[in-house]
Amino acid sequence: MSAPTPEPAELTAVPAAPAAPEPADGARASLEALRSEIAKAVVGQDPAVTGLVVALLCRGHVLLEGVPGVAKTLLVRAFAASLELDTKRVQFTPDLMPSDVTGSLVYDARTAEFSFQPGPVFTNLLLADEINRTPPKTQASLLEAMEERQVTVDGTPRPLPDPFLVAATQNPVEYEGTYPLPEAQLDRFLLKLTVPLPSRQDEINVLTRHADGFNPRDLKAAGIRPVASPADLEAARSAVAKTTVSPEIAGYVVDICRATRESPSLALGVSPRGATALLSTARAWAWLTGRDYVTPDDVKALALPTLRHRIHLRPEAEMEGVTPDSVITSVLAHVPVPR
Repeated sequence: MSAPTPEPAELTAVPAAPAAPEPADGARASLEALRSEIAKAVVGQDPAVTGLVVALLCRGHVLLEGVPGVAKTLLVRAFAASLELDTKRVQFTPDLMPSDVTGSLVYDARTAEFSFQPGPVFTNLLLADEINRTPPKTQASLLEAMEERQVTVDGTPRPLPDPFLVAATQNPVEYEGTYPLPEAQLDRFLLKLTVPLPSRQDEINVLTRHADGFNPRDLKAAGIRPVASPADLEAARSAVAKTTVSPEIAGYVVDICRATRESPSLALGVSPRGATALLSTARAWAWLTGRDYVTPDDVKALALPTLRHRIHLRPEAEMEGVTPDSVITSVLAHVPVPR
């Protein structure tokens, strides 16, 4: 199995301060402070941190993929601890039932009535740990929640809180005991982020921290504190919604997605929903970097994590070693960039 492809270098850059103060500057500073808080527990992985912030701004969900032991779960826990949001965790296992996630009706003998017992999905940030270790029936329990922001039990829809973000982790599909996520489930995720093995220096830093007494199960002892509030998030989302998208940029996004549909290596290219997702993430990244307009570089920076899970290789291309990332990279190299 080949090593996961790292995210584009652009996502690791520290956002630059805007030239003139804006009302949302405080919200941007609070979200940028997440990096330093998470760094108290997780070494490196800046692209994954950026992806989580982008998803939060876009009201999207994130799928983190990597081999066991690269701090996927710790990253999400540290991210949650840095926000003033309610968070819950579900460990996905082969015997997990859909009602264990969404909740169910429970009979109350005292009142002789059924009452709804909410499941862990009723939270702001749901950590779906090892989501591909549970059968498709239970995976599908999140479909309505991720798309409609509600759960229907016994014919009654129940809205989920806002914000609501699913951060799911999974092992590569080549590992034993995994169930590949179906296309409909993958399409619910705004971003698919690969969590690679750390560099030699980062791994030395990890060992040094553990030798100094770091306990990954005790984030409070690591000094992580909330640095961004729901008010900061709302201000940031309002600012992102005002980020300008020119007709040329919209056309560039469409041309990229249409080019994937014509690729001979793909059985399925990016859908129109994927195009809207790419535009949304590019706007969020543009605002994070201190601009109120989107550039082609913003689109390129988010193309891999936004599109890699929305395309499907032909079997013959997969046998030849072609990867989704290589197809998207080739498309970006050939689609004309607007001036």
